[in-house]
Parts: sequence; structure tokens; C-alpha cells
Amino acid sequence: MSATLKACLWMIGAIASFSSMAVAGRELSTSLDTFEIMMYRSMFGLVIVTGVALAVGTLGQVNTRDFRLQTVRNLAHFTGQNLWFYAVTVIPLAQVFALEFTSPLWVIILSPLVLGEKLTLMRGAAAILGFIGILIVARPDMAGINAGVITAASSAIFFALTIMFTKKLTRTQSIICILFWLTAMQLVFGVIAAGYDGDIAVPDSGALPLVLLIGAAGLMAHFCMTSALSLAPATVIVPVDFIRLPTIAVVGMLLYQEPLEIQVFVGAAIIFAGNYLNLWSETRKKS
Repeated sequence: MSATLKACLWMIGAIASFSSMAVAGRELSTSLDTFEIMMYRSMFGLVIVTGVALAVGTLGQVNTRDFRLQTVRNLAHFTGQNLWFYAVTVIPLAQVFALEFTSPLWVIILSPLVLGEKLTLMRGAAAILGFIGILIVARPDMAGINAGVITAASSAIFFALTIMFTKKLTRTQSIICILFWLTAMQLVFGVIAAGYDGDIAVPDSGALPLVLLIGAAGLMAHFCMTSALSLAPATVIVPVDFIRLPTIAVVGMLLYQEPLEIQVFVGAAIIFAGNYLNLWSETRKKS
């Protein structure tokens, strides 16, 4: 099995985790704000990461060698994740994911500067195809611009920065170290942001399972994403994540009666074509 194929399998796990997190985040929005969701998610994640590291003897891999880069990476992710959690509560899930998927454009544009990766013709073509598919799904126009659309689109920029900084960290740091600082730093950020007004809501018995689901799904998503990025370039991994779009469209229809339009599947087909072109090109180069 090639490294590219292994990375794609890790991304399937990330897709399932992100989709679960979107549904749980929407359900929690009536009892917790986005900062509180992030705080509890990070608290749960830190306990799991530390416990697993102790169990397998990898806690010693946690270090402060790239502490500045870890901080910048986690600030970018904390900002993007809060914007994303807000967006899933106010606009259709498929629209959130479609706007979020502008991240690959930012990755492809910035990767040569941040990561030193080459912008090949095939990678550029795959990103363009993916973006065309997103435009078909989202059909952006001025009448549709609102706070949810703006926050979803803005989260994409911060997620692109997170992806690139994660790729950079995988060159010198283990996955357990990256995940430890992810949860630890974002717990601190969450406590500060949620508690600035002196009022932090405590989840009740109905909300607690959703908080635990978000914590587990968020941690698993980052483990899968980080594992994928350690095996293949960011401009190869990110387009695979487009599969989340038709998946969450179906979820939104089944759970929230959100309209399932033909444009979603037309756009998804074009996105898949871009993914296949990119993966075929990368596999052929390594064979």
C-alpha cells in the first residue's frame, strides 16, 4: 500500500469525525456557546491524550522545542474552529462545508511559501476543479451573504493555516506531542474566552454525551489528519477531504430536513474528478 493511499484512508476517518462533530455542535448550540464547547472539548481531549501517552509510554515525546510554532498553530485552529461552530448553528451544514472547502485554495497558494512544496500543474488543476464544484454547490451571491456565510468562509483561511503549520510540525514533532499541545493550549484559550464574563455554563445530562462526542471526534479528526499529513503533502491530502460535502448534505437532509439539491451531487462529481486526478498523478509518480 502506497503512502498516498494510506493517507487517504486516514482522511476517511477524519471525514467521519468532522461530520459527527458538526451534528453534535449544532445540537449543543442551545445550551452552550462556541467558547464553552471548545473548552469542554479540549478538556476531554487532554485527558484522553495524556492517558493514551502514559499507557503506551510516549508522554516523554512531549517537548517545548517548537513551542512558538505550536502556539501559532493552535491559535489559528482555535479561531477557525470557533467560527466554524458558530456557522453550523445558523446556515445549512452543506453550505458550511462547501465554504470551508475553500481552504485548499489557500493551502495551494501558500504551501510553496510556508512549506516549500512545489505547486505542480496537476495539483493546481485538482484544486481548480474542486473549487468549481464548490461554486456549483454554494452558488454564492450577494443575497446569500450573512453572518453564517462570512464566518464559515473566514474559518477556511484559519484552517488552511492550521494545516500548513501542522505539516511543518510533523517534520520535527511526533503526533502525540502535536495533539498534547493542541488540547492543552486550546483548553487555556477556551477557559479565557468562555470565562471572560464570569459565567461558564455546565452541561446537563442531556448535553454531556454530545460534549464527549465532540471531544472524541475532534481528537480523532486531528489524529487522522495529522497522520495523513505525515504521509503525503498538504496539497495532496486536503482535496480528499472534499468527500465530506456530499456526506454532510445527506446528513443534513436526514436530520434537519435541509434541502438536498441536485447541485450538491453535480458539484461533488466535479470535486471527485479533481481528487481522482490528483491522486492518480501522485500515485503514478511514485510507481
